[in-house]
Amino acid sequence: MYATNQFRKGLKVEIEGIPYEIVDFQHVSPGKGRAFTRTKLKNMLNQNVIERTITSGDKLDRANTEEKEMQFLFRDAEGYHFMNNANYEQVALSEEQLGQGKDFLQENLVIKVMYFNERPIGVELPTFVVLKIVETEPSFRGDTVTGGSKPAKLETGAVVAVPFHLKEGDLIKVDTRDNKYVEKANK
Repeated sequence: MYATNQFRKGLKVEIEGIPYEIVDFQHVSPGKGRAFTRTKLKNMLNQNVIERTITSGDKLDRANTEEKEMQFLFRDAEGYHFMNNANYEQVALSEEQLGQGKDFLQENLVIKVMYFNERPIGVELPTFVVLKIVETEPSFRGDTVTGGSKPAKLETGAVVAVPFHLKEGDLIKVDTRDNKYVEKANK
């Protein structure tokens, strides 16, 4: 159990049988009355964010979550298939469970799969992935003067805005947290 003075960002708690992750919190001590904590919580099952006010002295249960390192194998009609490298156990996750993480999955990518009560509920991708540009408009002389960007389709199907000088076949580093181009990668 966690008391309000133990709250921190990223802490996983359980409220009414649902796992939540603390996104933000603020301790408030009014002039009169009991102190409380305003808390923003992200539902780990459906990604909705809620706000709760928790009175000082109240405690929240610890979420029964576990992260397992797994390797992405393939995608088919059943979903996205992952394998635990330690015991070769395989699990399939749906598109909803992956969220926008599905746009950056490539074969053999090692990720963390989040389990709640022994049931897979989501994934945590590496912060950066290196992907190949498969489709983008050619650049023209003078494009780089404005410092703008153009859309580029990556090998996984994701579309990212990239600088004009990049072309099809180039490898780029992408930040999976905000789907943004970081830099050109070496081959």
